[in-house]
Amino acid sequence: MRKKGSPSYLLAAATLVGLATAGVSLAADPPAPAAAPPAAAKAGPTDAELIASAESAAPPNVGKHATIMAMDADGKTRILRKGTNGFTCMPDAPNTPGPDPMCMDAASMEWVHALVSHGTPPAKVGFMYMLAGGTDASNTDPYATKPTANNHWIKTGPHVMVVGADASFYEAYPKGPDPDTSVPYVMWAGTPYQHLMAPVQTGAKAPSPPSGATAK
Repeated sequence: MRKKGSPSYLLAAATLVGLATAGVSLAADPPAPAAAPPAAAKAGPTDAELIASAESAAPPNVGKHATIMAMDADGKTRILRKGTNGFTCMPDAPNTPGPDPMCMDAASMEWVHALVSHGTPPAKVGFMYMLAGGTDASNTDPYATKPTANNHWIKTGPHVMVVGADASFYEAYPKGPDPDTSVPYVMWAGTPYQHLMAPVQTGAKAPSPPSGATAK
């Protein structure tokens, strides 16, 4: 089960993309009074480690040419490396319990910005890779931060995602609230942010983006 209060991996990524798109930083909450002097802070990952984590989200020929974006401990976003193929990759989110780096094309970046801003997603087909895996999230509520009795919390593994497609595209796939995550299914069905989740076996060749998505 996800740590109490931790955001779902996609919402965490959406927040990062939204901040970067808006050009703002996230202010840290004021620290709580400490009864004793705090221990020395654990060193965070190096830029090389963040880049490696981000690249692991996609096939090597996508990840190695993608822009790498990360959020510092102070909430500021920064570009670790500028890419050349139209994809942007983000490293594993430290506040989630499992590995969940993500790599997305330009249309998907617009889609997740709409998600975090509660806006209308663009009518553009986008493609995302999460080949290192995804952790868990609500299958019915895009903004859920923890499991409840009725928000249909699910666990996901390595997968790819198709976002922004016409509503008729999703009719070909299961839309139930408690899906079999070993086959393709629609997450957040019936909301503006519904999208296809397609599992990928570890070690298997990931599918290419669909027609209309950014080319590699």
